[in-house]
Amino acid sequence: MAADCEAWLNANPVEADDLSDSYQSGNEENALVSRADDEINGNWVPAPVGTVHEARLKAKAKRRLRKNSSRDSGRGDSLSENGEASRSAVPPASPKGKVLDRRSRLGKGRGLPKKGGAGGKGVWGTPGEVYDVEEVDVRDPNYDEDQENCVYETVVLPLDEDNFTRTVTPIVQEYFEHGDSDEVAELLGELNLGSMRSDVPLLAVSLALEAKASQRELTSLLLSRLCGRVLSRSDIEASFRKLLKELPDLVLDTPTAPQLVGQFIARAVADQILSKSYIDGYKGSVDCEHARAALDRAAVLLKMSKESGLKIDNLWGLGGGQRPVNQLINEVNLLLKEYVLSGDTAEAERCLRELEVPHFHHEFVYEAIVMVLESKGDTTLQAILKLLKSLFDSSVITLDQMRRGYERVYMDIAEINIDVPCAYSLLEHFVDKSFSAAVIDKKLRDLCPCRGRKRFVSEGDGGLLKLETY
Repeated sequence: MAADCEAWLNANPVEADDLSDSYQSGNEENALVSRADDEINGNWVPAPVGTVHEARLKAKAKRRLRKNSSRDSGRGDSLSENGEASRSAVPPASPKGKVLDRRSRLGKGRGLPKKGGAGGKGVWGTPGEVYDVEEVDVRDPNYDEDQENCVYETVVLPLDEDNFTRTVTPIVQEYFEHGDSDEVAELLGELNLGSMRSDVPLLAVSLALEAKASQRELTSLLLSRLCGRVLSRSDIEASFRKLLKELPDLVLDTPTAPQLVGQFIARAVADQILSKSYIDGYKGSVDCEHARAALDRAAVLLKMSKESGLKIDNLWGLGGGQRPVNQLINEVNLLLKEYVLSGDTAEAERCLRELEVPHFHHEFVYEAIVMVLESKGDTTLQAILKLLKSLFDSSVITLDQMRRGYERVYMDIAEINIDVPCAYSLLEHFVDKSFSAAVIDKKLRDLCPCRGRKRFVSEGDGGLLKLETY
C-alpha cells in the first residue's frame, strides 16, 4: 500500500504555491483525502487529476478568505464558481450599503425587509395599509370632553371699504367683458361682504355710468339676477338711496348721470327688484336738484310704459353685434343722412362709436360710397371723403374694414350701374380722390373696375372692327 501511495505522488507532483499557506485543518484535510482517494476492497485507488486539483484550489481560497475576514471584517469577499475570491461592489461595512436597507443585519431569514416594510424611520406602516379613525381614549390624561363636539371651519373676515373696492371692482369689470352673471354671483358668494353688501349695486352702477350702453344693459341684468341670491330687496333700495346722495359728485365726471340713474331706477322697478312705491316715497322730501331730476326721469319712463307701451326691459337697447343686421344698416344710413345735412364730423364719429360694431364698419364704408354714386353731386362727394379721411386718421375705421368696404363696391358695381348709369365713371373719380387723400393705397386703387368704351362697326368697314390706331 505504501508503494501505491508513493507511485501516486510521483504521478501527481504538488506545486510549491499550493504548499505555501498555512496547514490544513483536520476537516479540510479529511475532506480533501476523501475526495482525492477512493478505497475499493481495502486498496487505495488514485482519483482523477482534475478533481484533486480543483479541491486543492477551493481549500486554498477558503483559507485565504478566513484569514482576510479576521483582519478586516469590512471586506466582502465571496467564493465564485471557479474557486476564485471575488469582492462585491458595495462592501457590507460601507455606509452606502446600509442606507435605506431594511433587511436583517444578522444574515438570517430570506432577505426580506424587516416587519414587512413597516419598520424604520419615517415609515407609516406597510404599503397599502389603511388607517381607521382613531377612537378617543377616555382614560388618556390629555383627554378633553369638549373636543369631541368641536367643529373646525374656515373663517373669512368681513371686507372693509378699501378691500371691498379693490376686490369687487375687478369682478364687475371682468363681467363687462364676459357677461356671465352666474360667475359674478359665485365670486361674491365666496366673500364676506358684511355691511358692505348694499354697496355692490352702487359700485356696479357707478362703473356703468362711464361705460357703454351695452354694459349698462349688462349692469341692469346683473342687479336683477343678484337679487334673491346674493342681495335682498332692502340692499337694492339702500344702494339706490346712496346713489341719489352721491349724484352731485357723479355729475362732475358724468354730466348725464341724473338721466342715467333715473333710467336705472325705472329698469329696476320694471324688473321688480324695487317696489313701485319707491319713487313715490321721495315726493316732497328731495332737496338736491340732481336727485330730483333722476326721480322725475324714472317717473316719466314708468308712465310712458303704462300709457304708450314703452318696453323698459329693452331700455338700454341691444349692444353691438346682438342687434339684427337690418337694424344696423338702417342706423348707418340714418347716420350718413344726418351727417350730410349737418356736416358735423365729430358728431358722426361719436354716433359710429356708440353703435359698438367695429366688425361692421365695412358696411358704413359701403353705404357711404353708394350714397356718393347715387347723389351725383360734388358736395356729397367732398363731405363723404372728408368723413372717411377723419375716421381713417383717428383709427375708428381700420385699414382692413376700409379695404373690405371698397372691395364690396367693386363687386356690386355692375348691379349699381343698372340704377345709376354713370356709376363706373363716378366710382373711378371717387377712387382717385380717395387715393389723393391717402384713404386707400395704390393697390386698392388699381383694383377699381372700369367699363370699356363700346366700339361700333360702321357700314363702310365691311363688318370689320376698327383698329385701335384708326
